[in-house]
Amino acid sequence: MAAAVEDLLVAPLSSLPDDALLAELSAVFTATQRLTARMVAQVGEAAARGIPARHGASSTRVWLADLLAVSIRSAAGWVKLADTLPSRPMVAEALASGALNAEQATAITRLIGDLPAEIGAAGKTRAEQVLTDLAVGQRLRPEVLAEHRRAILEAVSPETAEERLRRELERANRSAFQRRAFTLTPHGQGEYRLSGVLDSAAAAYIRAAIDPISAPRSLLDRLANTADPAGDAEPSAAEPSAVAGSGSAAAAADSVLGSVAGGGWAGGGFSGGLTGRLDDVVDDAGRDTRTAAARRADALTFLCAQALAEGSLPESGGERPHLVVTLSWEQLRDKYSYGILDTGDLLTPETVRRLACDAKIIPAVLGSEGQILDIGRARRLIDGPLRRALVLRDRGCAWPGCDRPPRWCEGHHILAWQHDGPTNLDNSTLLCGHHHREIHR
Repeated sequence: MAAAVEDLLVAPLSSLPDDALLAELSAVFTATQRLTARMVAQVGEAAARGIPARHGASSTRVWLADLLAVSIRSAAGWVKLADTLPSRPMVAEALASGALNAEQATAITRLIGDLPAEIGAAGKTRAEQVLTDLAVGQRLRPEVLAEHRRAILEAVSPETAEERLRRELERANRSAFQRRAFTLTPHGQGEYRLSGVLDSAAAAYIRAAIDPISAPRSLLDRLANTADPAGDAEPSAAEPSAVAGSGSAAAAADSVLGSVAGGGWAGGGFSGGLTGRLDDVVDDAGRDTRTAAARRADALTFLCAQALAEGSLPESGGERPHLVVTLSWEQLRDKYSYGILDTGDLLTPETVRRLACDAKIIPAVLGSEGQILDIGRARRLIDGPLRRALVLRDRGCAWPGCDRPPRWCEGHHILAWQHDGPTNLDNSTLLCGHHHREIHR
């Protein structure tokens, strides 16, 4: 054996054709597995003779690890095979012939060992036959074999499988429900980390809501082609929201403290919160370049923004949910510096401008110490009778050449609100989501 290995090691590889190289690779691997079968048998024989104990070892695996200078984990795996293969003759024969590799043999013996005792020796023998045939015939990897655990149990003992599955599901669901959690924690400048645990039922709700809009381009197309589904209905949060004090040293004289409630879900607050950042995620070939994880994050943001826009959420602290942004008038007008959310996080002035467009705004003039000196009336959304008049006049997106219907359009202030533009028919127009973003961009 040593001479054959020596000859093989000095044989040149660079001159081998591809087919010959791959054939040699397979042959060497098969020979290695057959030798592993022999080594495992030797380990079993040594343990049976009591050699590890005579050498003062506390266990066979510790003795083997020291003898071969391998890790305890590797030694434990070989010892486990040595213990189980004598009772699994089909697996042992397949490993010795090279039809199985050592990892497949380990996976099969582990699966059989995990079967419940009530299926009996005959059931375990049947499972051994099925798993060995699967591994050899379909060349299944160890991790794929492990996925057949339930199927094997159902094949050898359907009644046991059903009862065991029921108990496992009940235990898993109970554990998951007891451990359910959701956390949102700061994770560096401008980042938050989401983590949590859900049971299967709760996860199914979230998947059902997120999956349709987290596919590539799904949300992008929706935002480009769809407007406020409520049409010209009155928003439920139409009354002015209370404005809390800024509590921030950044609130200088003549600042704007805006309580921004979401407008239409495809426009207003949501348009600024997400769609303005999605303009560059499509490459020249029209492919969505976001990762799957990023698409799911966008979908979650979209659903929360939609819930805010619908105005159906319960009050929090006596008020409807809203965003509070502090930014000086000059910064908002000139697009420099940053806005401060009520959470203390920062937003660019451009993002604040987008958030504010067509959303409910309560301007507040602050003194040098941050005191509120005067509060104006909440400026109305482009909705209700005004939107109906816009629909009759514009009959869809007013962008030249665009044929998007009114139900896909959003109201837009021609002269922006921060430039004292009024919310009336003369200063309003309908734009689809895509052209609304183009106007702001």
